[in-house]
Amino acid sequence: MPPSHAEAESLVRSWGFPHVFTWTDGRNAHYPPHSHSGLTTHLILRGSLTIAFPDDAARPEKKTYGVGDRVDVEAGRVHEVWMGEEGCEYVIGE
Repeated sequence: MPPSHAEAESLVRSWGFPHVFTWTDGRNAHYPPHSHSGLTTHLILRGSLTIAFPDDAARPEKKTYGVGDRVDVEAGRVHEVWMGEEGCEYVIGE
């Protein structure tokens, strides 16, 4: 059985993230290239997301993550995100 929202948020807090919340995106949602000022993490609870790093020629990567996966994005690293057909629900830690 997947963890409850409270359990998943508690887990992300235990990784050292002080600002933690659950977020849901609809099917095929898209976030154009952007970055964050600090390290962020995403713990996927439902659905999937695909992330790419368009400005990172040294480490080009485009990968899809699903339920139970943790995705970390370093501070300042430009990334682009697409949600899967079923959307995606995930816990964000900042």
